[in-house]
Amino acid sequence: MTITDLMEDRVTLDGVLMKCNQNPGKSRTDPDCINARIAIERLASRNEPAEEAKRMEEFERTREQLRQAEDKKRQQEAAKNPKVDAYHLPLVPVEPAPPASQPTPGAARGNSSPPVANQTNQ
Repeated sequence: MTITDLMEDRVTLDGVLMKCNQNPGKSRTDPDCINARIAIERLASRNEPAEEAKRMEEFERTREQLRQAEDKKRQQEAAKNPKVDAYHLPLVPVEPAPPASQPTPGAARGNSSPPVANQTNQ
């Protein structure tokens, strides 16, 4: 039997493999057993890309669901704590300087210069 014949007829392939498994010593040199093993390997290599594509599809679907769940969670968090945009905040009026008629705290002591903070180096 040829490899292609065995690949096309799975029942025959199973029968040859059962015969080969019953007599392992002879199966190493028997051309039918060798062809059956090659047919099994080729069939497996055909199925692997399909299985890999199926796994990748499942992975992408799961990843997309996870992304959607995380996006929804981020949107809910953003709705709870809105961001503050400093460029769109209302302007706070600056208080004008006190009129000159009111005495400043330094003027009461006879010092007319504005108070200066002490600088210390540590």
